Amino acid sequence: MPAHLILGGARSGKSRYAETLAAQSALPVTLIATAQALDAEMAQRIAHHRQHRPAHWQVIEEPIALAHTLRPLLCAPRLILIDCLSLWLANLLADWQPAAPDAPPAPPPAGLSQQTDALLELLPALPAHTQLLLVANEVGLGLVPETPLGRLYRDEAGRLNQRLAAQCERVSLLVAGLPLAIKGDASGAPA
Repeated sequence: MPAHLILGGARSGKSRYAETLAAQSALPVTLIATAQALDAEMAQRIAHHRQHRPAHWQVIEEPIALAHTLRPLLCAPRLILIDCLSLWLANLLADWQPAAPDAPPAPPPAGLSQQTDALLELLPALPAHTQLLLVANEVGLGLVPETPLGRLYRDEAGRLNQRLAAQCERVSLLVAGLPLAIKGDASGAPA
């Protein structure tokens, strides 16, 4: 399966690495961006990314419906870069409310499992002419979050990364801007 999961911490260089791999590909590139400009800081981050990516790339902004957006793109040869699954997960959890302190823990929102399952079901069906780069944060190396939402996010991000890694041909971990091959070809180049 022609999918490559690129993990790393904040400011580890994972987006830059994924963009470099995409630019080196001979295929047309489609970027699916999941960020939303909900405040000035995020708007500035999005603008920075826009300035530094090639103008000829097709860009689709989709904060929630990744599988629905990805499915029609699979009909033609291309490299698809999804950046970033961690923001996508945060978007899916945005309306979650923790249970009252004395109540049993609140379950994750139903849309979370529907959206993640839909994305994961597409991966085995990727045609050979399509390359997929998936960028996500590795959040399990830090402190246990103080809030129920923080803990739910950390847990769901870890579960999603594990499920993706099991299905991807390649998995890389970025540390200080350097890619470490966790699974697959050490060059990190798309198949």
